[in-house]
Amino acid sequence: MSELSITTTQNVNINFTAATVADRMLAYVVDLLIKGAYVVVVWGIFFYALGINQGMTGLDDWSYYGLVVMFYSPVIFYSLTLESLLEGQTIGKRLIKIKVVKIDGYQASFGDYLMRWLFRIIDVNLSSGVIGLIAMITSSKTQRLGDMTAGTAVISLKNNININHTILEEIDQAYVPTYPLVIKLSDNDARIIKETFAVAHIKRDFATLIKLRTKIEEVTGIKNISGNDTDFIRTVLKDYNYYTQNM
Repeated sequence: MSELSITTTQNVNINFTAATVADRMLAYVVDLLIKGAYVVVVWGIFFYALGINQGMTGLDDWSYYGLVVMFYSPVIFYSLTLESLLEGQTIGKRLIKIKVVKIDGYQASFGDYLMRWLFRIIDVNLSSGVIGLIAMITSSKTQRLGDMTAGTAVISLKNNININHTILEEIDQAYVPTYPLVIKLSDNDARIIKETFAVAHIKRDFATLIKLRTKIEEVTGIKNISGNDTDFIRTVLKDYNYYTQNM
């Protein structure tokens, strides 16, 4: 497995394990089976059991293909929809424990997932997957063309890690949160905040702490009421864990 080093906007390097080509192909096969099962159900139930296919014989070409596209839209937009809703994962990726992330360390946006989805036409559809496979094999970050264009990569979530390498913070049962708006953060945001904060705190990098506090305020709408950046960031992390563990 190759190491994937992501540099955040605070110039902090975070190391991940890039998903292997085998893992990515296995996830693709799982998703393909799910889509295939959907196709069988659609044709079997809607088109034949309910006689819709026979009722479509009198339609003009545009109406016919319009209905076909409507029925197959869950297959067509499968990866785009699920990656957007599941923060970089499809059902296959979730089962194989891999995930799409941005190279800059932040959560990928809908535009990033859209770019990856559009490039599937080249990476997978037009070449039967050959172009995408060659790109992943030759890329140091196991990226296909869609990843390179969108600035994303697929990482493995199978690493053996402890609490110091996760977003988790130890909080007692009597803990009272301060900032409810922390729920606007994603797990990926919280992880980056924790890792960036840990490095900046050790190095006494006050400039980075200020940037980190400012970014948190911009994303969440929270205002630092403690007056101390270190205390503020620690509270944000604890609050995030409090709300996500009790939701």
